[in-house]
Amino acid sequence: MAYENLDTDLVNSLMKDGRASLRSLAEELDVSVTTVSNHLRDLEESGVIEGYTPIVNYDTLGYDVTAVLQLKVEGSALPDVTERLQDHTQMISIYEVTGKSDIIGIGKFHSTDDMNTLIKQLLADADIIESSTAVVLNAPVENEQFELDTE
Repeated sequence: MAYENLDTDLVNSLMKDGRASLRSLAEELDVSVTTVSNHLRDLEESGVIEGYTPIVNYDTLGYDVTAVLQLKVEGSALPDVTERLQDHTQMISIYEVTGKSDIIGIGKFHSTDDMNTLIKQLLADADIIESSTAVVLNAPVENEQFELDTE
């Protein structure tokens, strides 16, 4: 195996199986366990790999309502609202965006009542000017990662 693509190949292998052992990664990539360990440590220290976590199927756990919240925020309050939104554990993704909205948040809820409770809390926030919510009907692709190119 050429070392020039080793980091990319290592990341791609871990995206397929984040629980792979150093030994199995070394065998797959045709390098030593020490080489894999050193490159893995470097990828973690540089922030390329931020952690290892299971992919949770929220539907199976009863969070079968997914909502996309679009918020328009009072000018300078954007960082504050974004930070407060992070305090809501149901929010799995929060984006500051361009366009008609300032923030887009993705939330998982047990029911539409739970979703409605959060929306009412957000609407009580004086820094939020406008809110629009879309309930996801179907998610053909979710939490998908893509394989990195090795040029």
